[in-house]
Amino acid sequence: MKTFSILNLGCKVNAYEAECVAEELEKRGMERVSFDTGSDAVLIFTCAVTNTAAAKSRKMLHRAKRRNPDCTVVMAGCYAQVEDGAIDEAELIIGSAHKKEIPDLLKQYEETGEKIRVLDGLENPRFELLTSTRFEEKTRAYLKVQDGCDQYCTYCVIPFLRGHERSMEPDTAVRTAVELSGRHSEIVLTGIHTGRYGKEHGVTLAQLMQRILEASELKRLRISSIEVTELTDEFLNTVENSERIARHLHIPLQSGSDGVLKRMHRPYTTEQYYEMVQNIRKRIPDISISADLIVGFPGETEEEFQETVEFLKKCEFSFLHVFPYSMRERTLAADMKDQVDPQVKKERAKVCAELSQELLHTYEEKWLGREAVMIAEQYKDGVTTGYTSEYIAVEIPEEIERGKEVKVILEEITESGMRGRLL
Repeated sequence: MKTFSILNLGCKVNAYEAECVAEELEKRGMERVSFDTGSDAVLIFTCAVTNTAAAKSRKMLHRAKRRNPDCTVVMAGCYAQVEDGAIDEAELIIGSAHKKEIPDLLKQYEETGEKIRVLDGLENPRFELLTSTRFEEKTRAYLKVQDGCDQYCTYCVIPFLRGHERSMEPDTAVRTAVELSGRHSEIVLTGIHTGRYGKEHGVTLAQLMQRILEASELKRLRISSIEVTELTDEFLNTVENSERIARHLHIPLQSGSDGVLKRMHRPYTTEQYYEMVQNIRKRIPDISISADLIVGFPGETEEEFQETVEFLKKCEFSFLHVFPYSMRERTLAADMKDQVDPQVKKERAKVCAELSQELLHTYEEKWLGREAVMIAEQYKDGVTTGYTSEYIAVEIPEEIERGKEVKVILEEITESGMRGRLL
């Protein structure tokens, strides 16, 4: 095998793992090419969080085979771990605990021609150390420091597919972050439960963040997402006291109805969530707070949905990630009565997606005429684009060096974000 391509169909954790495997394959002499051009090996990092994601994983397998019937297809990650027989035509099926072995397993398949299935290892998993120091085309790098979940929300299959919680060893995490900071202006710490980092090592996420900032000259450190129950005083103090930490927190909500939250087995109430949002805004004015939302959860009444809509407005989020509930085998919610009609779920998702746009517009309006700090990411057609610390997408009508941190005045709201000028 001389060439390979990669498709990432899942979360930021998947994206990080895919890039780490890609770098190792390149070190071994393989050339990375676009999926559309065809390749000797196709690595599909699958997702199983929704039925749509699982279906897309299967679709990409079939598309790869149509494009090049002789290619070797590797199905890796969460949907591969499901082992439902729908992807048996793949030459390699690699579960959640063995992605680091993909380069060796590809070589093994090339030598033997025998299909490979590796799906064990989730009973007592160790943190799989996948590292990369080269994300050449990106200003922002991702660093996976945590994996697994022990929360077992009734709708979520991830604990069954990723196993128990575990973390990257702190010294390794700091060393990797320092290496990445030499090539990137921003690092995003990510994981399945990033906020629970370090329990087995006796350290906290806040302590890891402080060590990274002290050991590097990184311009910006960002957290991919963090649960409301993980927002400790120590964490908030760390964010509050360092301008190098992004002024944006993505805090999963899932529902604005206490009845639905209880059925989901979410460990907080709307009152607790709102109190935390208010506490954060009091300590860090103008911070951007976004959230995940599931609509159409089993038994969600019209009244409960309206409670959610009103709560979203009350919290004044900057934007939302909206998902219609998707039934997943092994979860408690799959056996619940009163499953919501698909059309109703679709309509509710549309309402919340439109509300997300309104919330974003309102948040951006607060920044009109104000100064912000942007890191330049791309220059194209006379315009440089990038993101502020608050995760506002900005375009500047002149060329700025990629990775450079600049002060801008935000002057206009556009369809894709905001337009500004250099100070």
